[in-house]
Amino acid sequence: MKVHVRHVGCRLNQSEIETMARQFIALGHDMTDDPSAADQIVVNTCAVTLDATRDSRKLIRSLYRANPSARIAVTGCYAQIAPDEINRLPGVQTVVGNLEKDRLVPAITGQILDPFEVEPVQRGEPPWIGRTRAFIKVQDGCDNACTFCVTTIARGQGRSRLIEEVVREIQLMLAAGYQEIVLTGVHLGSYGHDLGMVDGLRRLVETILTQTDAQRLRLSSLEPWDLNPDFFSLWSDRRLCPHLHLPLQSGCDATLRRMARRTTQQQFAALIDAARTQIDHPCITSDIIVGFPGETDTEFDESLRFVERMNFAGLHVFRYSARPGTAAARMRHHVSETVKRERSARMIALGQAGERAYALSQRDSVRPVLWEQVAGSSAEGFINIGYTDSYVRVSAVHPRPLTNLITLARLMMYDDQRQWMRVEPLIKG
Repeated sequence: MKVHVRHVGCRLNQSEIETMARQFIALGHDMTDDPSAADQIVVNTCAVTLDATRDSRKLIRSLYRANPSARIAVTGCYAQIAPDEINRLPGVQTVVGNLEKDRLVPAITGQILDPFEVEPVQRGEPPWIGRTRAFIKVQDGCDNACTFCVTTIARGQGRSRLIEEVVREIQLMLAAGYQEIVLTGVHLGSYGHDLGMVDGLRRLVETILTQTDAQRLRLSSLEPWDLNPDFFSLWSDRRLCPHLHLPLQSGCDATLRRMARRTTQQQFAALIDAARTQIDHPCITSDIIVGFPGETDTEFDESLRFVERMNFAGLHVFRYSARPGTAAARMRHHVSETVKRERSARMIALGQAGERAYALSQRDSVRPVLWEQVAGSSAEGFINIGYTDSYVRVSAVHPRPLTNLITLARLMMYDDQRQWMRVEPLIKG
């Protein structure tokens, strides 16, 4: 059977769909990056915003148009909260909620799965998966009650995988040729709490660094209240990438209280200071929501000033989107779309300026780069694209493709149009 898989949304969704691809390969099926050639299509959807649900529907419809005869299975957060809407889309034959997602591949194939069999994964080399960064899902669900978020409804309560199971999967990915491990979860900082471990994430990271040969280990999004200053001492091991994504959501305390975010300006600023004290020039990025119900011009200006003071190296900016079943959707004083767009533009500009400033602060330094793809070629050679350990996007022209190599490179100049640093790889040949 030929299978085509796609996802919409976050890195966790990417991790899940790549795991499904590896499962299909392990069961002897062929992956294809051409939906028109597929017998089976699997889509992992997102519902974090209205735009995400629209993108999910659009993707499913486009895949059906590309191959009306293929069987389409849909899973993910949108499938969990609105299965009837998904069922009405053309070509959809199977809808699987998040709580049943781990059994989707065996259900489709009717085969028993060994998730840690190495040889089939090493044998199968679908080019769209790549062999650079492996996204490892270590945790699912969330016990927070942020008033804007549908994730608790869509994903359920927090659930952690056993440390030994995570380590075994990482060893599999390293054996298959991946160069970087990225730990993902809905509420990654709560890892192990349901297993009785107060410091579960720290124990997990320490175990991975001790028991695997991973050259680069990166953590995805971490809620600020899950961390204490001592957590950043982990970065004394240089294999842990100096990149932190700490979702703030608003830089105004009044808005944070309405969001039920368990942090304040003072607490968040202290955490940032601790990270920058203990980690060598870390890349710290964040999420910001604009236009939350009740956000006045004064509150937005306060948020903008605080975000500017935090000197983030990049921002993911979202216009507030009312999600069914959430407390914020029932709040008064919703902000107009016109105002949301204006505020979003200002916050995005601030984030872009921060990204550029951080990249320029790295100029003339030498950093390890994981080369991820070739974007084209020129008379001088191949245009290689990659990321430093601190997650600065870089490019270099080299006589040969460098994909899936980690090399040292000197950061030289910032390309404002493409928003990447041009670098000189410090390798021969």
